[in-house]
Amino acid sequence: MNILDIGVDIIEIERIRNILENNPRFLDKIFTKNEIDYFKSKGFKAETIAGNFAAKEAVSKSIGTGIRNYNFNDIEVLRNDLGKPVVKTYNNLRQICIDYNVLEIKVSISHCKEYAVANAMTIIKE
Repeated sequence: MNILDIGVDIIEIERIRNILENNPRFLDKIFTKNEIDYFKSKGFKAETIAGNFAAKEAVSKSIGTGIRNYNFNDIEVLRNDLGKPVVKTYNNLRQICIDYNVLEIKVSISHCKEYAVANAMTIIKE
């Protein structure tokens, strides 16, 4: 196993709060139905949504392409039974991961009062 790349992103939670108030289509454009269901279970907290947004940005950086040739909702960040973030890929990003021999994309998310931060690591087969 090797590391293809790593990525990190930080975002102001207030920025996401403002987007949620002013752009009703934001959630559907950026997140999958499963992610939106997760946000609903957490009361649509801005810090949770900001953390997932930062995770998607970090994943895109860890792939090495940024958001090119795929959409934000081709990255899905859910939680396992212990609350650990887990990444799934779809559509064009899934094919990119196949082409790059990606085994797994690991992600970690954290937040404080003002910011959410995430880092990601893409692991590939040799």
